[in-house]
Amino acid sequence: MIKFTDVTKRYGSIAAIDHLSLEIADSGIYCLLGRNGAGKTTLMKLLAGHIAASGGEISVDGKPVSPGHMPENVNFIENGSVQFNKRISELIDIAAELQEDFDRGFAYEMMKRFDLNPNKKFKQLSFGMRTMLNTIITLSNNSGAILLDEPTLGFDAIMRDQFNNLLLESYQAIPRVIMVSTHLIDEIEKVTERLIIIDQGRLLFEAGIDEIDEKAYTLSGTTAAVLPLLGGLNCIGQTMVGSLVAAHIYGERIAPPEGVSIDRMSLQDFFIYLVGGKSHE
Repeated sequence: MIKFTDVTKRYGSIAAIDHLSLEIADSGIYCLLGRNGAGKTTLMKLLAGHIAASGGEISVDGKPVSPGHMPENVNFIENGSVQFNKRISELIDIAAELQEDFDRGFAYEMMKRFDLNPNKKFKQLSFGMRTMLNTIITLSNNSGAILLDEPTLGFDAIMRDQFNNLLLESYQAIPRVIMVSTHLIDEIEKVTERLIIIDQGRLLFEAGIDEIDEKAYTLSGTTAAVLPLLGGLNCIGQTMVGSLVAAHIYGERIAPPEGVSIDRMSLQDFFIYLVGGKSHE
């Protein structure tokens, strides 16, 4: 159980996290979304005990979290993290020595799949491959919670697809909380089970992907046909082109009348309309 209770983190006069409350009770792959500066990395650092909250309480399995009480079963890797400039095989050995339940077999299997030469040193790797190595080392630790901050930066399309497969295989082998912060929304939709959106340091939305799939949709047609339908609906945005309108809805589905179409809304569009704006012409 991960629990944030009225948590605030200030840097001077700026609240990076602002009275945020959140509970994560079940294992799963969680996607953490937010605009740049929304507080995603700060939230992860707080949960890992790397920084102290300015107010409120954070706990993991009922135990308080702080820099003086870092949770043993939470493993966080920040984008751009560096390793000692040793051979990859040596870095795996070091991780295995430091982490009692480190899965060396999984690490080597993933290294082989991603063509990571065990004899290469860390600084000889491209930025993307350094990130992949860090991710493999992190996922090979059988912690109860894994936090990955923008893990696919520097990846090409093939590597991103392989990364999503890696996440699934790791989770299927050891069900736990895997939280991924990313801007590549439609790609992570393929593997994530729940979505957490924060905005300006506050929790804006949290729900399962199945629920979003059911409730997020777009009504399209002429303004004369669509606008009268919106009374009582939760319209999170509109796109207008001349006399045509697309109304983006989050809520119970309706049966549209003739001349109005209903379409699925992508996760990326849902995020954009929920966080970014109301009307577009």
